[in-house]
Amino acid sequence: MVFRRFKSLLVAAFSVFSLAFSVQAIAQHDEHQAPGEKQEEAHETKKKGFKATEVIFGHVLNAHEFHFLNIGDHPVTIPLPVILYTPGRGLTSFMSSKFEHGHKPYEGYALLTEHNIAEWKLDPSSSFVGEIVAINEATGLPDMNAKVYDLSLTRNVVQMFIALALFVFIMLRIAKRYNSGVGVTSAPKGSQSLLEPVITFVRDEVAKPNLGHKADKYLPYLLTVFFFILINNIFGLIPGSANVSGNIAFTAVLGIISFIVILFSSNSHYWGHIFNPPGVPFGVKLILVPVEFLSVFIKPFALIIRLFANMVAGHIIIICLISLIFIFAELHPAAGWGASPLAVGFTIFIYFIEVLVAFLQAFIFTMLTAVFIGQAFEGGHDDVDGHAEQVIV
Repeated sequence: MVFRRFKSLLVAAFSVFSLAFSVQAIAQHDEHQAPGEKQEEAHETKKKGFKATEVIFGHVLNAHEFHFLNIGDHPVTIPLPVILYTPGRGLTSFMSSKFEHGHKPYEGYALLTEHNIAEWKLDPSSSFVGEIVAINEATGLPDMNAKVYDLSLTRNVVQMFIALALFVFIMLRIAKRYNSGVGVTSAPKGSQSLLEPVITFVRDEVAKPNLGHKADKYLPYLLTVFFFILINNIFGLIPGSANVSGNIAFTAVLGIISFIVILFSSNSHYWGHIFNPPGVPFGVKLILVPVEFLSVFIKPFALIIRLFANMVAGHIIIICLISLIFIFAELHPAAGWGASPLAVGFTIFIYFIEVLVAFLQAFIFTMLTAVFIGQAFEGGHDDVDGHAEQVIV
């Protein structure tokens, strides 16, 4: 009871504090400006004010550069190669810095930003920030009818290649040590001692319980999926990096590959249980068979959406918490400083949760893949499905 009263008192005090500073800021602003200047300044403030949605989507979505911070009006970025192909214009390549962050067209192309989308009065539903469009040389306006094939090395692609190179380097280094006898005739050392328990865990807790005698056959694939997702999840937690695992294209490719593996692992018994469930009345089969057939496609779809949604959600929560500092600072600098300890504290807490989620999502994707593969070649709904439900719960 005392805790509830104390919490209510804190909420009331914080609300009064925010309201007082906002009223004071508005009063001081109105006191020193004429009516005409008020409207112009209000429009300019709204235009240049902090936009949380722009920051959030700028981090979550893909881009043609790595953006770290802004020093005044000058962003600190690492430009990436832009590779474009347009029928009739051919192949073009240059660095993304030529666009000057969307302020300047280059070689007949322009990078769309919120500013030029509004300036050119483009349809926001068909044009999005970060898209590269062709420019009509005669009018100087975007030619939305020209098809631009963007083959650029975006930050998601570059970071995925970096993560892949690091992953291959670590695994080849560990394999070389095992071939030399380290970890076989003696205790593992360095990265061996770090990754060997993880590999053993995936083998004993994921592969063998779900795949049985075929565990060794699928273990290389399961380990590759687990470590590839894990290393990209961890890379995404580095400030200024890209959230590759939060890209639906990334998770879709992983889900499609798992779907192909599941299909090639299936047998006639598995498909027989789908199209002709034994011991089921004919009338029920008319309903059950379509549901069972759809479940074949729902399984990889669940893998895709689960990983994508969980990795995006955590990053959005962290950026929203940081954005609270700047939102309150627009009311009054003191309000921004006052909100900083709370926002930073919650951000650090969520950040450590995201480290756990990075491992957890890699494990869940690998576990469910093993479960679905086991269902495909076993085919027995009674024993395998029951085990899958226990694993998912």
